[in-house]
Amino acid sequence: MQFSEILGQEHIKNHLTKSAEMGRIPHAQLFVGPEGSGTLAMAIAYSQYILCGNQNGENSGPNEACNLKFLKTSHPDLHFAYPTVTTDAVKKSPKSIDFITDWRQFVLKNPYGGLFDWYAVLGVQNKQGEIRVDDAQEILKSLSLKSYEGGYKIMIVWMADKLNIAASNKLLKLLEEPPEKTVFILISENEEDIIQTIRSRCQILHFNGLSEPIIAEALVSREQVDPKIAAKIAHQAQGNYNIALHLLHDDNDEFPFEQWFVTWVRAAFQAKKDASAIQDLILWSEKIASLGRETQKKFLEFCIEMFRQALLINYETPSLVYFEPKVEKFKLEKFAPFVNGNNIHDIFKELSDAMYHVERNGNAKIILTDLSIKLTRLIHKK
Repeated sequence: MQFSEILGQEHIKNHLTKSAEMGRIPHAQLFVGPEGSGTLAMAIAYSQYILCGNQNGENSGPNEACNLKFLKTSHPDLHFAYPTVTTDAVKKSPKSIDFITDWRQFVLKNPYGGLFDWYAVLGVQNKQGEIRVDDAQEILKSLSLKSYEGGYKIMIVWMADKLNIAASNKLLKLLEEPPEKTVFILISENEEDIIQTIRSRCQILHFNGLSEPIIAEALVSREQVDPKIAAKIAHQAQGNYNIALHLLHDDNDEFPFEQWFVTWVRAAFQAKKDASAIQDLILWSEKIASLGRETQKKFLEFCIEMFRQALLINYETPSLVYFEPKVEKFKLEKFAPFVNGNNIHDIFKELSDAMYHVERNGNAKIILTDLSIKLTRLIHKK
């Protein structure tokens, strides 16, 4: 992964290359940024820059053999840790190293991929990914060995907010007294979910979402998209290149979030004058409850964004509205009047509470049924 392949983030590229050239490489850094902003891609490019001794702001140093190893992210001094779950192949105590082949394919396919995409590769079903103490033990083991090429060893911890307490405490000891020439790069979308003692030992770099022109240009040059279509997709992507790729390839068939949302709000709206609609809401709750917990959380996030888009239309700020419904006879303009300042706070609270309880392994059918019944009241609140 070369810096030239990374979209935008020029100020961060300059900071990382200059600090590396000056020999001022912090032993622990935390890259914080939203999905699709390039945090993982930047971490890999930075690792290549350090391990291969490249120069002049680009990965074009004399160590060609070293650079070739990064074509498949298989350099022996580059290590990864990431959330995992038990699967048919790994039934007990899953560790990152158990899924390294899948991980490399995932990164090579799309280094801008998000956590939900990785969980789809793992097939998490009703499980929730974690970085466990066994991973932390594997990190200790890997970094205690001498580097393969006699230089730095780099450990990239992707989605470090998924470290459980035991793993965080074990990793904390290593961050306090790191082995010589060892670099940790932690990556997270939710900085506050990482324990304070780890955050305090890291130099933090914040990534912004990508601008629409940068995403549009990448779609034209890399995906051969028509410039007008690329501009439209870039606006809908809201700074997330991963979403832009999903929109381009129309990858949403497996999880039709929009259809589920429309079915839900229509039934909730009808319940006021037709009590039989409550049965439709119960059936809807059962359907969503049958999905994996990560899918449920992702869907609830989608619902929050849909209500936000409707509110923006209601408040007459069309320039901030990017979503274009595809479900037949559903228009945000007609839905918007039912989302206003008197109910949006309560709707957001109920959706957030539902996500919280799902994440903590509550009974999804009860959680979603309760949420649905509350929505029948809130959506008519004026």
